This record gives sequence, structure tokens and C-alpha cells, in this order.
Amino acid sequence: MNAITDPHLAPRWATSALLTIDVQRDFLSEAPYGVAGTTEVLPTLAGLAAAFRAAGRPIVHIVRLYQPDGRDADLVRRTLLAGGADIVTPDSPGSAIASELLPPGAPPLKPDLLLSGEPQPLAEREIALFKPRWGAFYRTRLDELLRGWDVDTLVVAGCNFPNCPRATLVEASERDYRLVLAGDATSRLHEVGRTEMTGIGVTLLPAQAIIAALRTL
Repeated sequence: MNAITDPHLAPRWATSALLTIDVQRDFLSEAPYGVAGTTEVLPTLAGLAAAFRAAGRPIVHIVRLYQPDGRDADLVRRTLLAGGADIVTPDSPGSAIASELLPPGAPPLKPDLLLSGEPQPLAEREIALFKPRWGAFYRTRLDELLRGWDVDTLVVAGCNFPNCPRATLVEASERDYRLVLAGDATSRLHEVGRTEMTGIGVTLLPAQAIIAALRTL
């Protein structure tokens, strides 16, 4: 039995939400510290976000914000940041979510609000939320917010699979969410990663299959 037919794993689109992970200007492919492949998946990811909006389903844009001195960043980032690297610094242009993903009229990010742990509304049922480490559930209100929307199925996409999407999917699995990874809307996804994710019950689908499912709601 595969994840699509397994009654414990099959996505429930009517109670789904989209998580976009770290799709910020400083992480786009062409940025000085960008991640290869992220700009390339942006059109597909934008289409996926538009489909969730059209279906009236929630969207959470997970973001990173690094203080210039590197405090409270992942240990592997602290030396780089303390040495002067300017990466998703609060209020910097590079910290902004890629405009292609945003709803019309979305306000700029409010770093003080986000760093306090509070969600920032961007549109109806669409928010930004700061995470201080790889996984989107660690030291955040994500689980509380999703449960408040009665969400039990998460579609994950963004930047970049080996780090934050992978960690987020593992954390979500530990919280018994039904999980979908939009493989063609996630940068640096590799075959070993695909095998690892299916091994913990994640359904791998192309964005067009997810969009088609949302259109049935």
C-alpha cells in the first residue's frame, strides 16, 4: 500500500495547508549566499501558492532572520555571520519573501513582530512566521496555528531540501500530520531524499497534481 491509498497517510485536501520554506531573496540562486535551484522552482511554487489561495486553504510562509552578530543562529552559521556576511538581516531587502509568492497587497515583513514569535498576517489565512532553526516547528507557534485552522495535511515546498524542508517534514511527521512534498517546487531535492521521505510516510507529488486535487474542493 502506498501513501496515496494508505488511510493513515493519504492527503486530505479539504483540511490541507501549504508551507513555503525560506523562499527569501537572499536564498535565491543568484544571490551571493543563494541556494542553487531555488530561483528555478519559484514559478512552480508561485503557481502552487495561487492554487491554495483559490481553494481558500491556509498558507504559511516560513522565514529566517539572522542578526548581524550571528546570535541565535544555527551554530554552523554563526562564524560566517559574525564575520560580516549579510544574509536575511532583519529589514534588509534580502530578507523579503520572493515577490512571486506573495498575495496582492502583502505588507513588507515586520522583523520585530516575527522575531517575537508572533505570526504576521499577509492576507486572509496567509501568514509569515519566523523560525530560528532548521525545522519550522522548533520554538515556533506553527503547530498551534495549524491546529487552530483544523489542518491535518501539510504540503511542504521551498528552499532547500537537505536542510529546512527535510527537518520540517520530520518534525511534522512526529506530530502526526499527513504530509506531501511538492518535489518540483523544492530546491536541491535528491533521490536519496526522496527515498528517505517516502520511508517516513511522506507523499511525493508534482505541483500540478496538488493543484488538480485542490480544484476538486
